[in-house]
Amino acid sequence: MIKSHWPLLAAMALGGCVNLAPQYERPDAPVSEQWLPATSRPKGQVSADIKWQQFFTDSRLAQLQALALTNNRDLRLASLNVEKAQAQYRIKRADLFPSIDAGVSGTHSRTPGSLSNTGTAATTHDYSAQLGLSSYELDVFGRVRNLRDEALEDYLALTETQRSTQISLVAEVATAWLTLAADNERLLLAQETLTSQLATYDLTQRSFALGGSAALAVAQAQTTVESARGDVASYESQILQDRNALRLLVGSDLPEALLPGTHLESAAVLVEIPAGLPSSLLQQRPDVLSAEHTLKSANIDIGAARAAFYPSISLTANAGSSSSALAGLFKSGSGAWTFAPSISVPIFDGGSNRATLDSAKVERDIQVQTYQQTLQTAFREVADALAVRSTLDRRIAAQQALTDASRKSFELSDALYRGGSQSYLEALDAQRSLYSAQQDLITLRLTEQGNRITLYKVLGGGWN
Repeated sequence: MIKSHWPLLAAMALGGCVNLAPQYERPDAPVSEQWLPATSRPKGQVSADIKWQQFFTDSRLAQLQALALTNNRDLRLASLNVEKAQAQYRIKRADLFPSIDAGVSGTHSRTPGSLSNTGTAATTHDYSAQLGLSSYELDVFGRVRNLRDEALEDYLALTETQRSTQISLVAEVATAWLTLAADNERLLLAQETLTSQLATYDLTQRSFALGGSAALAVAQAQTTVESARGDVASYESQILQDRNALRLLVGSDLPEALLPGTHLESAAVLVEIPAGLPSSLLQQRPDVLSAEHTLKSANIDIGAARAAFYPSISLTANAGSSSSALAGLFKSGSGAWTFAPSISVPIFDGGSNRATLDSAKVERDIQVQTYQQTLQTAFREVADALAVRSTLDRRIAAQQALTDASRKSFELSDALYRGGSQSYLEALDAQRSLYSAQQDLITLRLTEQGNRITLYKVLGGGWN
């Protein structure tokens, strides 16, 4: 086994330290070059270059997001993990340098006369001062350097994870804030419907008392009142839950001045994200970069595992001064030193080193698959967001037209009912259709705002 090391030992002697880690090559991206066919190059900034303060232009939302970035516990944990990894990297880096200790000691002893050669009691004093080099490993095969670089890649991976957590947090706060705005608008619509239904119910009751309406119309009017009352209670409960979710994300109490109003359309203005971007941008997403750093770490670990097959050289040395008198500790002739180099050559380990190397190679292959899977997941997230975006304008336009038509139908039906030319049931159906259309329009507008946030997030924006 030792003979097989001679070429490498010769190379080490001629060229210095040897790095046994395989050369890193970024794996192929198993995704298409484009998400959707692009006829022209998009205008405007790429998502990753747009700061979240520029994307979310409502000052109330921006202030809440700033609070969340300060107080959110998930982000704090991610930051602490980065600090821990940074400290671990410094520990590994310190192993590249010798550890030198200085010490001064004194020993005093007394031997009774019955035990001494001279028959009289003797007192001795010994003083020493020394500078010591403790078991320093010469990193001839790059094991220590590879462990340092592996720790660096782990630190960089956690840094990207922290950025990914920040992107998700900014997006989640915005989504929760807009959801609260949408539910505020739904509550307002339910309250307006309840007020209208109460007025109609009162009118129907008076008409019944005068003999102008049937008992069926009164019962039908009452069902609409109770249904609207139930919707009001339901949305009041949902708004409380929305606030709780937002409070958890922000990590502190919510200032009332920063909460949205009762209309989603005026709640936030989000910057438009260009479509038709190349999928290579995904490689700049923090989660993809984190997966790549983890892959690099696994690749470097192979070098550390290979180094275990080769000899390791350690140095231990001490230099100082010794004297029987403190005054003579640093006088000429009191110097003392020791130098103890050692070399350890692996001969038999029961296959442990081979198994460690095989494990490192398999781990590298696992991280290759993880990296490619992360890319594919990122590609799908963007593709899904673009697929939703491609039809949103038409869906909103159609829903707006349906809402306008439903409103006109209700107004006509209500007028005919009040004029006695139509039954209350037809007016009731028209009102239900209008209410449903208005609710769906609010949902679609929330979907459109949420889609912009999702697209901004999945394209890697928001961590600058």
